[in-house]
Amino acid sequence: MNRPLHLPDATKLSEVCEVTWPPASRQHLGAWTIRDGQGAGNRVSAATEDWPVTEADLPAAEAAMRALGQPPLFQIREGEEKLDALLEAHGYILRDPVNLWAVSVADLLKEPIPRAAAYTMWPPLELVREIWQDGGIGAARQAVMERATCPKAAILARMGDYPGGAAYVGLHDGIAMVHAIHVLPAQRRKGAGGLLLRAAAKWAEGHGAEILGLIVTQGNHAANPLYASLGMTRVGNYHYRIHPHAV
Repeated sequence: MNRPLHLPDATKLSEVCEVTWPPASRQHLGAWTIRDGQGAGNRVSAATEDWPVTEADLPAAEAAMRALGQPPLFQIREGEEKLDALLEAHGYILRDPVNLWAVSVADLLKEPIPRAAAYTMWPPLELVREIWQDGGIGAARQAVMERATCPKAAILARMGDYPGGAAYVGLHDGIAMVHAIHVLPAQRRKGAGGLLLRAAAKWAEGHGAEILGLIVTQGNHAANPLYASLGMTRVGNYHYRIHPHAV
């Protein structure tokens, strides 16, 4: 009898994300972890609390992020309502609530991948980089992938004779995490997104992973229904708060 497969919670997926999509550097400062994102977006630039913070802890985090040339930005995870309230009281503005999704690799692979429809490689083909550029995944975000030291791959999906989309997948602790998904506008609603995820699952299976996860903004009204339709489970959420002067 097959043993039941338990999906990871939001804390575990966040841990995997930190390894597969790493900041340029991180430092522990009092109650905080401060990240240097070097222009690669919220996820690698946001500070997080290491233990419950107080009013007196906030200025140190703000100064550290400004010293890195970054606006003060905090990630608020489940259970951190006191931090959320503290930041809101200081005028911090809500930004980009996200969902964390996970699924069994075996479940994603129940539908076969058509022959010659998807390819995995590292380093990425120039075509993959061009697709990412089309989706606003530029040099700073591609640098995140380059510096990841985990097993990793770029994915290219084809729709017939044409490129359909690209993604990046990294592996940590038996979980494959998919990032940088972009489907070219001309190929949308044709199955390219699902094909990218199944190709990531196939790569993950070959590297011994049983779970595939990803993170997407709640406002992405195309992606979230797609992931639900593929049998993925929403295992958590978080959001950011950013200093009002940075907006």
